[in-house]
Amino acid sequence: MTDNGGHHGHLPRTDGLTDVASLRVGHATLTGNGRLTGTTVVLAPEGGMVAAVDVRGGGPGTKETDALDPRNVVQRIDAVVLTGGSAYGLDAASGVMAWLEEQGRGVRVGPERGHVVPVVPAACVFDLGRGGDFRARPTAATGRGAVEAAAAAAPGARVPVGSVGAGTGAVAGLLKGGVGTASILLPSGITVAALVVVNASGSALDPLTGALYGEFYSGRVMYPDHVIHQNALRRMAEASAELERPALNTTLAVVATDADLTRAQAQKLAGTAHDGIARAIHPVHLLGDGDTVFALATGERPPGDDPLAPNDILAAGAEQVTRAIVHALRAAESAETPRGTIFSYSELYGTE
Repeated sequence: MTDNGGHHGHLPRTDGLTDVASLRVGHATLTGNGRLTGTTVVLAPEGGMVAAVDVRGGGPGTKETDALDPRNVVQRIDAVVLTGGSAYGLDAASGVMAWLEEQGRGVRVGPERGHVVPVVPAACVFDLGRGGDFRARPTAATGRGAVEAAAAAAPGARVPVGSVGAGTGAVAGLLKGGVGTASILLPSGITVAALVVVNASGSALDPLTGALYGEFYSGRVMYPDHVIHQNALRRMAEASAELERPALNTTLAVVATDADLTRAQAQKLAGTAHDGIARAIHPVHLLGDGDTVFALATGERPPGDDPLAPNDILAAGAEQVTRAIVHALRAAESAETPRGTIFSYSELYGTE
């Protein structure tokens, strides 16, 4: 595999989901007045994209995921919604559907341009009450704001990461979670990328060293000073006692490629990408988690005639999910809440 430099066409690479050139990402972030939540939308190019999903967590909150089953009729979709607000936040998908309907995008069910039903798969993370107000959660208006931001983004625009969108109120064990993204250009010329909302009940932090689990798979582990690590453990323990967070969490991921995958191949990509979560968070896929991975394929590049040709894409998908989790944790910012501080990795351990 190559590194993440170089160019895809004429666009500079950003080590993010939008390196799959026709995808766009938008966030709507809700903070202040008891709010600490938001919504993130991945918008397909005109004509839609092949999509699949794999749910491994025991407590998922999803919408329209059955439509992605390769046995069912919907062939392509126009957007994926990742949102805070637990099951309440799935209302954000309605705002995205309304915007797509106005564009005439969706499954055509009649002769006129507006006779469409947009299929908008969505998944949520649990962040209720993190900002202080249990009733502060994303709505249809939040979803519209996120999809409008995606549509307004320039092709190949760098994806904002950290405490934004669906990652605004996210936590990862005792750390502040958030949104992260990563990508790679394979020797075949195919791009594989991931975007992750890290909101895990498991830990992303090695308790012995203070290093992030995901970095053990990157070949570039940053080991904090022992004194700094011990001080960080103390501060996290004190903060956790004040916050009294329930063990209800979810890590959401979108893994995407510009390869021309079948729906069944995309389904396999969604499943193997869960390995990327397991490398970076321990434990995962518990009953209080809703861990869900969407796989997207824009179909711009053939993967090859060999039936095993997609193997490189499958392996890269898991790797980019792991890298995206690390990027999310390093980009997250500490959050002040009425019950106390949710510390970020960078505040506790410093930046690279």
